[in-house]
Amino acid sequence: MPAAVAEQISLFRSFIEEGSYSDVSLRILETLLVAKDLRALLEIRSTLQELLRSEVTSVMARIAAKSTDEKLDIAEFFVKAFALVGDVESCLALKYEALVLRESKYYNNDDFRVSYQEWYTFAKDSLHNRYYSIAVKGFDSALSCFQSEHNTKGVTHDNHVNDHIVDEIIRLRDEASAMVSSCSVQALTSKYLKRKSTEDGPKTNSFPINPRPAASYMHRVGINKRNANKLRRSQQQQRPQVPDP
Repeated sequence: MPAAVAEQISLFRSFIEEGSYSDVSLRILETLLVAKDLRALLEIRSTLQELLRSEVTSVMARIAAKSTDEKLDIAEFFVKAFALVGDVESCLALKYEALVLRESKYYNNDDFRVSYQEWYTFAKDSLHNRYYSIAVKGFDSALSCFQSEHNTKGVTHDNHVNDHIVDEIIRLRDEASAMVSSCSVQALTSKYLKRKSTEDGPKTNSFPINPRPAASYMHRVGINKRNANKLRRSQQQQRPQVPDP
């Protein structure tokens, strides 16, 4: 990695460690991700992803005692940072935490509370990107939020429309749940097959390295030998006899 890039990464790290969760830090991050060489870009992106994962864990632990608004600001910063470096899973996971924080803080404030549309969009993004466990949580929250909104405000649409929205959320949630189960089964199956392969390894190696040739092969070898003997005898019979001196 070029020295100039390493220096910029070090600068970005220092900003995070000093608590500068601002647009200035994000611009440094954007600058780092401008690379003409694809291999260099992938290396830089990987380094930044690891850095952000490490930093977000320690940062979120340090701000545990801060106000909800401060936590939200910092969470949003990391959501944007993870999005920039292409870490979709971390971005969605942190966005979920930010939505939960907002919901707990502003559940009685119609202007700032999380709407079911926000939960629904978040859950669909998670499902689309194959992060099924996060998607299930999002759809559960969307369903709960939708029902709460309509119980509090009264029905604003006809029952048919409401039923359709609920059915669609449940359908997608069940789809995400099924994918979670499928992935779990696949992981268990892969683990089982790997273990069986290891257990069966010595048995496989016990077979002879040079097994006996097949019968058809041996038959062809016998025919070739007989034909060679016949040809040799025929040549000997046809060879002219040299008289004794």
